Amino acid sequence: MRIRCIFLFLAFALVLHTHAQKQDDMRQAVEYLASQQLGGRFPATAGDTLASEYIVDQLRKLKLKPIVKEKKRKGFFHDFTFGKTEKRTTHNIIAVLPGKDKRLRNEYIVVGSHYDHLGMGGQGSGSRRPDTLGVHPGADDNASGDAVVLQLAKHFKKVRSPRSIIFAFFGAEEQGLVGSKFFLDWLKHEDKQRVNLPANSKGIVAMVNLDMVGRMRNKAMSVSGTGTSSGFKTMVEDVAQQTGLNVTCIPDGYGPSDHASFVAAEIPVLFLTTGGHMEYHTPDDVPSTLNYDGMQQTLEFSRELIARLAAMAEAPDYINVPSSNKMSHAKFKVTLGLMPDVMGASDIPGLRADIVVAGKPAHAAGIRSGDIIQEIDGKPVKDIEEYMVRLSELQAGTTIPVKVLRDGETIVFQVHLTPPVR
Repeated sequence: MRIRCIFLFLAFALVLHTHAQKQDDMRQAVEYLASQQLGGRFPATAGDTLASEYIVDQLRKLKLKPIVKEKKRKGFFHDFTFGKTEKRTTHNIIAVLPGKDKRLRNEYIVVGSHYDHLGMGGQGSGSRRPDTLGVHPGADDNASGDAVVLQLAKHFKKVRSPRSIIFAFFGAEEQGLVGSKFFLDWLKHEDKQRVNLPANSKGIVAMVNLDMVGRMRNKAMSVSGTGTSSGFKTMVEDVAQQTGLNVTCIPDGYGPSDHASFVAAEIPVLFLTTGGHMEYHTPDDVPSTLNYDGMQQTLEFSRELIARLAAMAEAPDYINVPSSNKMSHAKFKVTLGLMPDVMGASDIPGLRADIVVAGKPAHAAGIRSGDIIQEIDGKPVKDIEEYMVRLSELQAGTTIPVKVLRDGETIVFQVHLTPPVR
């Protein structure tokens, strides 16, 4: 009995050590990619080059196959040019891990993240502080995704899957999903004698995208694309139960990240994110704000999810799901000026305001990021759906009460409503 207890203790200690090592590796990756030295990783800058070289070094250490069949380091790079007025050249970084099953190895799963960011910010950059020039480190967006994908590559190198896996780090995502679009177009035309890739995009049977996975709260994650293949929702829910995460499933695969390029090519997708925050697209998105325990949980969830995808007896079918993003398509007469918690990460009844935009009605009234909205105009708000209904009932130019919970205290603010900017 004593020997068994010692064995169990040693096994538990080994698991803890392994988890700690993975977290340390992810922390190191984030701290380098989101360092001031890299200057925000704007495409075709010195920081962008340093970031891509760092990622390539990690892939070479794992002895993964480069996309181009040559021994030179350049084989991992897929160069492309973008820009309407000023042409810039940057690249995707692509590595391939062949599957071990003779029947399935010609079917590929893309596991991807984008490695670029906003550079120094400024007008037209996408910064939420366009009047402030400064390094936008992009720790969560998306050094967090890059760090997890590197760990996934390390795992699947040791435990090879039946299907082949393409590990892709896309460039110029912030410029409009440019890198992922170029990759899929390049796949159609490239000489297949030169590359370790499927004959065309139909050889890609699924895409898993990780973007902003570094700020997990209450074990909550959002997974989009669960309706793009018939078995995806059940699979995601099973893995969520196995790993103990609270996962919100969104059926469609649209959205402002690289998975949308694959949906456009009729490839089923799963998009993993832990959601928005006040530091998003600002100079304050730094490594110290990330939840590395949460990133470890994201790694375990995505690892199991990819393993199941790679072992499916038949390739997943594709289902065209219309966009369910009501926030972007609804025609509201008013705006509160906040980004709600679409994942339901709060365990308190109501809907948390993840980001309250300065100068907008909610902020002007005194509502702040982190407040949990419980009533709008005297009517209850328990989730995102009810929040949308309440907004649709309101008229610009009126002032209405909004009840929130802040640090255990109930506060009612009077919010003067304005029309949304079109």
